[in-house]
Amino acid sequence: MSTQLNEFPPALPLKKILGPSFVILALGLGSGEVILWPYLVSNYGLGIAWGAIVGITFQFFINMEIERYALVKGESVFVGIAKIFSWAPYWFIFSTFIGFGLPGIIAASAEVFASVVGINEFQWVAAVMLIIIGLVLSLGKTVYDRMEAITRTIILIGVPFIFILALMLSSGANWGTLVTGIIGRGDGYWFLPAGISVATFLAAFAYSGAGGNLNLTQSIYVKEKGYGMGKFAQKISGLTRGGHQQSIQLSGSEFEINKNNISRFNDWWKIINREHALVFWLIGSLSMLLLMLLAFNTAFGASGNSQGINFVINEGRIIGERFMPIIGTLFLVVVSIMLFQTQLGVMDSTSRVMAENVAIRLLRSQPNGKVRLSRLYHGFVWAQITFGITLFAFNIYEPKTLIVLGAVLNAIAMFVHIGLVSWLNHKSLPLIFQPTTFRRIIIGVIFLFYGFFSGFVIIGLF
Repeated sequence: MSTQLNEFPPALPLKKILGPSFVILALGLGSGEVILWPYLVSNYGLGIAWGAIVGITFQFFINMEIERYALVKGESVFVGIAKIFSWAPYWFIFSTFIGFGLPGIIAASAEVFASVVGINEFQWVAAVMLIIIGLVLSLGKTVYDRMEAITRTIILIGVPFIFILALMLSSGANWGTLVTGIIGRGDGYWFLPAGISVATFLAAFAYSGAGGNLNLTQSIYVKEKGYGMGKFAQKISGLTRGGHQQSIQLSGSEFEINKNNISRFNDWWKIINREHALVFWLIGSLSMLLLMLLAFNTAFGASGNSQGINFVINEGRIIGERFMPIIGTLFLVVVSIMLFQTQLGVMDSTSRVMAENVAIRLLRSQPNGKVRLSRLYHGFVWAQITFGITLFAFNIYEPKTLIVLGAVLNAIAMFVHIGLVSWLNHKSLPLIFQPTTFRRIIIGVIFLFYGFFSGFVIIGLF
């Protein structure tokens, strides 16, 4: 790490730091919010709504501990963890690729879009979508700026449209059912209905937000936006704008621990908690609840809901019947676009994770050297695209199966990274910047929860 001391930068106002939480929120829109929780509701009712709220609340606290490290150190948690556990980069590369390389989200987007235009073999539509994503992430001056702009636009247009549909289709009785579902009461059951797949529930729980190693990209986005000591970090450039020649130093910056710098950290900590609570937790919670309510008002009880993502097609059909066909079609188009942008965000984030961890390993042999992070990033983008298209070529493309399998793997990855980040903050951060006892207890509970459910699912496979 650099020995040069910098002053801890002053905190920015809330309106100037909105961004990373939109990105991390969008990573979950196409998996938990649009697919898995509505799927469960369409088959089992609103009594499982509590799981979505608990899940996203867990992720709020997980994400903030990840951001804590990046604010103080000006480097990603991957860099910090690798200093303690030399094997960690290999784990992050493997678990990220295996967890998110499965192209379930883009397959879902393609199937919904194909249902609108009347195409049967939607896997090839998905293949084209993957190539478009590769081009989007390979062009432009700065990858993050483009990602943030696309994500924010889609959320601010698509989410309100679905909210309006949910509100227009909801009755007072259904709102009451949703409220009781938030406290765990369903139709004839409490918390979990008979016959529900524990693996599917865990998958939805893990994707109540982002999930898996994607949560860890919060520390990278802190660098990209220049929050806290991230101000002194560099950004990833686009492939066609010199990014292939760009060398980036991964290690963060040091600052003197004094009253002024501690005060500035506290200011940053308050503002990023507020931003994440407002954008990620509040908008994310409302998104999931209203999408579940919409699924309950339309597809609940419809035939074929348990098969793949037929419940989404059923939603579009019923919306069209209750309003006019064009509204149902528009709903399906919006869902397809939201799924597409989720895959775009996932591809960007996972490529960042894997590129940074390869770079960490390369720098071990050249401690004072630099790496071409942008080249590694774009290499992983196209590696994932190639992997996805290869699976499609071998007729492996059923969306829900791929999403659930990936989510279960990512739940296990979350159990691992929660423990690693907690230990990292304990060992690497000065005491004044470490989490309070209250937050330590919460993270401990979350760690045990994911450990128990992951073990339960693994044991059930054998």
